Amino acid sequence: MPEDHDWEAYKVPPTRTPVSERTTSVPNPVDYFQTAFSNVLDAPVTFIRGWIERWQNSNKFYYYHQKFRRVPDLSQCLEGDYLCYYEAEAQWRRDRMVDQEIVEIVRERMAACKQREGPNQFQNCAKEMELLAQVTKAYQDRYGELGYHGNARTCLMKQKHRMMEERKAAQ
Repeated sequence: MPEDHDWEAYKVPPTRTPVSERTTSVPNPVDYFQTAFSNVLDAPVTFIRGWIERWQNSNKFYYYHQKFRRVPDLSQCLEGDYLCYYEAEAQWRRDRMVDQEIVEIVRERMAACKQREGPNQFQNCAKEMELLAQVTKAYQDRYGELGYHGNARTCLMKQKHRMMEERKAAQ
């Protein structure tokens, strides 16, 4: 659409609303109210908001790269240290979510390889199949049979029982 219009070709009809003419010398109180509102309320709020936005833009913090410090394992907590129990439980939940995502990523890579290779998937996707088998076995060894309500304590007990069974089998 062109920037300059041909006003002769497209004439604008005259408006029917007459221009208001002041018939009094008394100033309009609405103008004073708007000016007072702008100076008293709007200007400081706008200034503070702009300052806060500039400060936030200079100090960007990306939550998806948040790094948590490693806390002691549940086996390292002292008896009755409930804060340590809570932190170990939160750390275990984060580790479980990370392990779930690792399994999901390897599974997606496997599916992409199968889709890409088609009938040759058994030859060309052998490494992905082996990696998926290793990752799922490790996940099942650690978190299998815990269920949805599993926690760090039951996982630790499962690991302890598995180690005891392996020790008996070795003897």
